[in-house]
Amino acid sequence: MYRSYSGRTRRSRRPAAWRGAAAGVLLLIAATGCSSSSDETPQKDAVAFQPSQLPKEQSPFWVNPDGRAAREAARLRRSGKEDDAELIQKIAGQPVAEWVGADDPDGQTRGFTQAAAHADRDALLVLYNIPHRDCGQYSQGGAADGDAYRAWLDRAVSGIGDRRATVILEPDALPHMEDGCTPRQFHEERYALLKEAVGKLKALPRTKVYLDAGNPSWVTPADRMAEPLRRAGIDRADGFALNVSNFQTTKDSKDYGHRLSALLGGKHFVVDTSRNGNGPLSGADHEKAWCNPSGRALGEPPTVRTGDTVVDAFLWVKRPGESDGACKGGPDAGQWWETYALELARNAR
Repeated sequence: MYRSYSGRTRRSRRPAAWRGAAAGVLLLIAATGCSSSSDETPQKDAVAFQPSQLPKEQSPFWVNPDGRAAREAARLRRSGKEDDAELIQKIAGQPVAEWVGADDPDGQTRGFTQAAAHADRDALLVLYNIPHRDCGQYSQGGAADGDAYRAWLDRAVSGIGDRRATVILEPDALPHMEDGCTPRQFHEERYALLKEAVGKLKALPRTKVYLDAGNPSWVTPADRMAEPLRRAGIDRADGFALNVSNFQTTKDSKDYGHRLSALLGGKHFVVDTSRNGNGPLSGADHEKAWCNPSGRALGEPPTVRTGDTVVDAFLWVKRPGESDGACKGGPDAGQWWETYALELARNAR
């Protein structure tokens, strides 16, 4: 049966202001002597922010010096709001995922992976353009059809090339089929597209791929996600991703992930810890639980030192400070919301 909601947050569309983000970081690396492609248009007003990178063995992922949080922290400092700037710096100083949507996929993936390579780091990317995305809800959109998706994917893969990247593949795509939100007539095509995407990405020499598998509060019990993951090509992927853009605790995500991993021959997984510092909102209906819930906090910083041999990394896949959607006074999905960003940072332990 079709449901008008899921147990997790909606996916954040990239606002127009982000379309030049990859070009902006290319401008920064060009200034330090690293060549960039001539067809990139430099973004104006790049931020002179040089993040301090953690040791690679602890966190190999790239911190974008031209990210939205870095820009907002710089703006707050110029306005004399040093305390708020320091709070936003808690976000700006961490590696967060770059979401690749419909516009210029090869330019985006090339720009981000080149900038990461220049810093001797791995790019963290989210590919998010599956047809019939988000069941027509807050982050609706995606490619027009299967052929359009294949063409888009080929461009994204070409942009990554032989540089190091960790890819979270199509958040929501599998759980939305299992929970009945995506109409059944689209299921076979979606499985085929995801399986092809895994194959093309894993054909690259230094790309890791994790298929999205929902979160512990969504598709339960965990064994319901095993067959969808098999049909989508989990055998060739590096593993699966949990809690993307949600607030479930790391412990609950690990428990769910271990059960699912055991059904998949010991497949590894990653957990989005970007906003789960206080766990999910309890005692609330579904709308309050997933869309800009109050009282949440930043979670564990991104790292590959998880203390668990099956958990490859804690990642910030959802970009803290970007709205889940137009609810509770927030802007559209993917738009920066300073009030919420400051709350997440203040509540962080």
